[in-house]
Amino acid sequence: MNKIKGLILTGLIAVIATVLGNFFPIIGGAVFAVIIGLLLKNTIGVGADFQPGIKLAAKKILQWSIILLGFSLNIQDIGQTGISSLGVTLITISVAFLSAFLVGKWLKIPSNLKILVGVGTAICGGSAIAAVSPIIEAEEDEVALSISTIFLFNVIAVFLFPFLGHLLHLSDAGFGLWAGTAINDTSSVVAAGYSYSEAAGDYATIVKLTRATLIIPISLLIAGIQIYKKKQSSEKVSIKQIFPWFILWFLVASIISSTGVLPAGFIAMTKTASLFMIAMALGAIGLTANFKEMIKTGPKPILLGLITWFFVAASSLLVQLLQGQL
Repeated sequence: MNKIKGLILTGLIAVIATVLGNFFPIIGGAVFAVIIGLLLKNTIGVGADFQPGIKLAAKKILQWSIILLGFSLNIQDIGQTGISSLGVTLITISVAFLSAFLVGKWLKIPSNLKILVGVGTAICGGSAIAAVSPIIEAEEDEVALSISTIFLFNVIAVFLFPFLGHLLHLSDAGFGLWAGTAINDTSSVVAAGYSYSEAAGDYATIVKLTRATLIIPISLLIAGIQIYKKKQSSEKVSIKQIFPWFILWFLVASIISSTGVLPAGFIAMTKTASLFMIAMALGAIGLTANFKEMIKTGPKPILLGLITWFFVAASSLLVQLLQGQL
């Protein structure tokens, strides 16, 4: 019972954020949820009796939302296009993590923030950040700040990419591959792709879904590194407790969906439920994030996001150019 008030609050935030996200799809419900949560927390404040439910939403509901998201990723559907784009995708992901690590080290940015900005740029924006944050035990301030940083470049990409694509005379497939590998969030990929052409939008969406499936091995790799670090520091570690089981269930959901046994209505329902639960979780993160602490970090996280994003976008074009795909 002591968790109900917090869950109701995060649910209301999710409803408002979802409605706003439908009106402004480029921004999306997840970002609105973080913003609403931050505004409530840092203006009128949130009472202690709301905290148990808020914590549940920020942790468990976040993990359940990622599991449900797996049902909307049919591995068979994205197989052909995904395999052909896999080379470019793997290179851009490697560039994203390497850039985030090196630039983050140069800017003296905390380790968790480097990982979150890197994974958000490399994989799929807010969803990837949501999946990895429990694994690295990130603070709420770090999650909110990284999502805000990624969102900024999503919005810029929607307007900038089609303009640059026409300027560079990219083919529909070339632009689709570029957008699918270099724009962070799925909604922004779709918006940029279809504003270029219908064919580019179709191609970009499939490439982006392929890229999103890599959240599984990346999350498991990060979990392995976390376990190794704890063992090296002689810290008592329980692999059963640290292992991200929700990522495993995400994979199971994807495999089940790929068999075709689930009706389209059920898959659509799980996707809607997943997005709503992500909005609840990110609203909860906003409700626990301290805006003053976020401001203290200054412009460095945004600079990290900008440089990382630039290298990812440039590497995608360069690889395509070398392969003769443009």
